[in-house]
Amino acid sequence: MTTSALLDLNDTNLQLWHGDTVLQSPGYALLDGRQYTFGSSARSAARLRPRDINTRYWWQLNTEKLQPAMGAARHTADLVHSHLLDIHAQGGAPDELILAVPGSMARDQLALLLGIIGQCPFNATGLVNRSVLLASAHTTDLPVSGNLSHLEIQLHQAVITQLTHSDGQIVLQQTTPLPGCGLLQLQERLIELIAADFVKQTRFDPRRTADSEQQLYDALPKVLQSLITSPETNVEVMGYRARINRAELRGACSLLFNSVTDTLGIAHPQDQIIIDPVAGLLPGLLEHFPRATLIENDSLPKALQRHRKFLLENKSGDEDNALPFVTSLPCEVSSASPAQAPPPNEPAQIVSDPAPAKPDTPAATHLLVGVVARALLPSGTPVKQGLELFNRDGSWVLRGSVNASVNGTDYSPERPLVCGDQIGCAEDEKFCAQLIAVSGH
Repeated sequence: MTTSALLDLNDTNLQLWHGDTVLQSPGYALLDGRQYTFGSSARSAARLRPRDINTRYWWQLNTEKLQPAMGAARHTADLVHSHLLDIHAQGGAPDELILAVPGSMARDQLALLLGIIGQCPFNATGLVNRSVLLASAHTTDLPVSGNLSHLEIQLHQAVITQLTHSDGQIVLQQTTPLPGCGLLQLQERLIELIAADFVKQTRFDPRRTADSEQQLYDALPKVLQSLITSPETNVEVMGYRARINRAELRGACSLLFNSVTDTLGIAHPQDQIIIDPVAGLLPGLLEHFPRATLIENDSLPKALQRHRKFLLENKSGDEDNALPFVTSLPCEVSSASPAQAPPPNEPAQIVSDPAPAKPDTPAATHLLVGVVARALLPSGTPVKQGLELFNRDGSWVLRGSVNASVNGTDYSPERPLVCGDQIGCAEDEKFCAQLIAVSGH
């Protein structure tokens, strides 16, 4: 029996899930002689060979003549076709694909995409809005009277997708592109600030040569990852090292933050926003949107587990009809109390807010260390060196290399923490941190 693979068409990192294979291929095309190279290999040459790189072909999918020319490709549709063939071959050559498509892709682009796939050695068996698929798997704590939104970062723009949750359905309402807020623009602003730190601290400008600039771009993801759990980190380029401060980088993302706020309007207590993992790396985003929930990297395939049958059956029997674009999905909202175990084989929840504590205990919102309270971040909140709190399946748990205690008892891995719990450290008997709730959060 053939099982359809899943292809996520967000161009920051196209991803294919096929059995045990997970393939990632960013939307970069490099002309190498007469051949094209796609994905991470092309991205690693973006600063070295900028005239041979195209990053706009998914965003500007059409049949207009390429300007400037790029090898044998006549238009962006040719590059998309070649990239699909490359992903298909590297991903184990699945016979069938279900496509998760951003809402920013226009109707004529969808039609062209399906036409391109008609010339590929695989069939498209499902076509679904990726925001709807992600949100449909968020089965608990969905807003009843508030708004539900999804933020995704593409290479050349960010996109806010607004959805509704009613009558057991997640339904697409509106998709709004945010110009100037794509990953490439955000990277450029971040790199500018980091390069300025190099000049101030070492008098070395990593943007002076293509080689050093490429090294800096390659190092950026690890820098941002480190800054999630630490206020500062080091970055080294060509033997020079600079100290980077998270607070100093927040200004690079202010256009995105303000654009999201302007698009969504005044937030209400029941409003909720889910965000793609790449957006979660941006300095200050979770502080700016404290009610946001960070989606896990494998959220889409887990969501597909719930809806595969629905997506495959939701198509016309007439082969001449275009594959329908699914923009609403059933939402399985659990009515079980927190003390009840989930039914056997129920898929893991994709995204979640902190699980509610005891009936009379408020949900923890901050970690109090000494006299300083820090907002809890789902992706990770530093407790002390080598120890942090993070959100897993709706509960706050500890991870790290430090032996910790909770309320005077040795901490057991994966044990959920609730508001009022006190965290201690075996290596530092005077250390104490406490989970608290800040009213109005």
